[in-house]
Amino acid sequence: MTADQPTILATSAGFARGRYGTFDMRPGPVHRFAADLANAGDTAKFCFLHQAGGDPDAWIGATYAAFAKTRYRASHLQLFPMPNHDDIRAHLLDQDVIWVNGGSVANLVAVWRVHGLEEILHEAWQAGVVLGGVSAGSLCWHQGGSTDSFGPELRAFTDGLGWLPYSNGVHYDGEEQRRPMMHKLIGDGTLGDGYATDDGAGLVYRGTRLAEVVADKPGPRGYELKRAADGSVTETPLPTRVLDY
Repeated sequence: MTADQPTILATSAGFARGRYGTFDMRPGPVHRFAADLANAGDTAKFCFLHQAGGDPDAWIGATYAAFAKTRYRASHLQLFPMPNHDDIRAHLLDQDVIWVNGGSVANLVAVWRVHGLEEILHEAWQAGVVLGGVSAGSLCWHQGGSTDSFGPELRAFTDGLGWLPYSNGVHYDGEEQRRPMMHKLIGDGTLGDGYATDDGAGLVYRGTRLAEVVADKPGPRGYELKRAADGSVTETPLPTRVLDY
């Protein structure tokens, strides 16, 4: 199954966490929502991309463990140290959802371009495979945003795939630097106008149009960020629907 039109779910949300440590996870409401966006329900095929973190074995294993007690069909595309599929294009186009996890967005996009994934992922998006992700996996589809890819102090990232013609601010309420840095970068023209998400919120794009903001619990919001002629930035909270999964 595929989405009714090209769809991206760009979030600051992800797996639900359990009580037993970092890798005690299960699919979160945003994953179930992504499956529904793909019209695939509880048997959706998910492919996970962990290149933003360097394809760590522990995270790949934890992803499979998180999906083990569901009817979803999980797979992964690994690029370190080499691809784990002979035909990357065929594998990705066969998915209902491609989900990109967080880490370094600068490294993520660079590695994708080396392996030709920019073109393959664009084809999948246009074919109705839902593209989704958290943090770097949200920022990558946009023009750019703020990132810690280059060190602990946030800097501008302006080399995103750019299919969504906006800037993107992730972890907007979760990290102290995030909000002021997005205002600064938009205000001085480094980034264009865009959208931001609190931890737990996500942006639903139909084509390149923002269609809806969702959240995996009450409280998180999405925001529109617009630069005025004097360089000030107006931040407008957007209506945000809490997912009922």
